[in-house]
Amino acid sequence: MNTHLKTHYNLRNMKPTYKISPSSINLMLECPRCFWLQLVKGEKRPETPFPSLPSGMDKVLKEHFDRFMEKGELPPELKEQECANDGCKLFNDKEQLKIWRSNFKGIELLDKKSNILLHGAIDNLLIKGKKLIVLDYKTRGFPVKDDTHEHYITQMDIYNFLLRNNGYETEDYTYLLFYYPNRVNGTGEVVFDTKLIKIKTDPKRGEKVFKETIKILQGKEPKASKECGFCKLRGLG
Repeated sequence: MNTHLKTHYNLRNMKPTYKISPSSINLMLECPRCFWLQLVKGEKRPETPFPSLPSGMDKVLKEHFDRFMEKGELPPELKEQECANDGCKLFNDKEQLKIWRSNFKGIELLDKKSNILLHGAIDNLLIKGKKLIVLDYKTRGFPVKDDTHEHYITQMDIYNFLLRNNGYETEDYTYLLFYYPNRVNGTGEVVFDTKLIKIKTDPKRGEKVFKETIKILQGKEPKASKECGFCKLRGLG
């Protein structure tokens, strides 16, 4: 499937006022003031050490899936799943996928009125007929709970919103593929279990939260959140 990303602005002539991602939108939903201070004033929350395992797993999993993509096959984690029975295949445009996976590029949409750029970097895609399905890898230390997937609904809504606004058809759902450790075998190798969860998505929710984000960035500094520990540390709560 050879496709071309539709650009919504010329990078040589225009620089976005702000560049936001699903993670920064999650910050906005958690605390509008911390989000506003970070984007508008450049005042970030105190950073904590980020574990390297998820980043390392992300790279390994992408390489793992790409090997099967090049063979035109689904990896074992997906072969017995609903997506395989539905005739899904791995997205096989390597150059396009490289762009969409990039944290510096990703799938982009510029709101021309505000000059605010929304972008998201995906892990992988499935194709079902002419429609795309986002496939996102998640690494956890423990088995998945019944509500674990709910933390990622906004992220998935935004991905589908971005794809559709770049001219692509998508299914109204995405997949989360969770990896979590099971045991260490006799040769010292860590064995992971997997669980694939199908998430119903709504691009309109993604559009709504994007508009809310724009409104906050264009407005005055929001009030401190009483529930935000970082606002309290700043002496704002």
